[in-house]
Amino acid sequence: MARNEEKAQSMLNRYLAGKLDEKRGPKQKRPYLASECRDLVEADKWRSQIIREVGKKVMEIQNEGLGEHRIRDLNDEINKLIREKGHWERRIKELGGPDYSRAAGKVTDSKGREVAELTGKGRGYTYFGAAKKLPGVKELFEAEPVKVARRSRHQMYRAIDPDYYGFRDEEDGVLERVEAEAEKMIRMQAVLDWEEKEMERQKALSAVATHGSTGGGGAGGEGDEGARFIAYVPLPDQQAIEAKILEMKRNDLLAKYTSDALLQQQAQAKALLNKK
Repeated sequence: MARNEEKAQSMLNRYLAGKLDEKRGPKQKRPYLASECRDLVEADKWRSQIIREVGKKVMEIQNEGLGEHRIRDLNDEINKLIREKGHWERRIKELGGPDYSRAAGKVTDSKGREVAELTGKGRGYTYFGAAKKLPGVKELFEAEPVKVARRSRHQMYRAIDPDYYGFRDEEDGVLERVEAEAEKMIRMQAVLDWEEKEMERQKALSAVATHGSTGGGGAGGEGDEGARFIAYVPLPDQQAIEAKILEMKRNDLLAKYTSDALLQQQAQAKALLNKK
């Protein structure tokens, strides 16, 4: 019974398909020339049909086991259909339809060159699926090593200008201002170092003179001891006096060669370091 039902169902399907074909009328064949079509709707229908055929063949060409000859034939058929699609797209545009050619892409190699220009197949020839791995085609899609071009001595000399030697570094005035400030600081530090060394030298000379005068006193030592000066208030010693004089000179030099902003920064730094 099940077999008879299957047969009846199959016959019913064929009958319904036949009735549907009768309503549609005889199957139309795509015109050989796109220029023969006068209807925009018909032209768009034939373009869609070509796109479906291209899709089927592109799926088929993905199989690498088809053999080299079959793959080449399929690739030629796909390119032929693509060219035919271009004819229909131009016809659609002539009939007032949309311009489909603007969305068309190009197949390029690793350097951005169009593959059609390298294969000699003519402009617009494209390789699909397994056709990209065919002998003579695979090399077009492989990345070539980047060649670093070395500059000649003449090219390097051409890049040398006055800026290379620093001839125009002082035109904006920034360098002169920075150098002047740095020179003031260096000069001030040199003067302070000299005064410090000079004070040490004066101390050494005074010490030598003091030892010489005490050593030659002789019998008059007792009279000197009797006339010794007694101070009833605390007096600073020689080192404290010399340190105070050095500090005063340092402050005078700082006030002379530095700005108010720099003095304020130094005061803040001393306050942070708990220095007086």
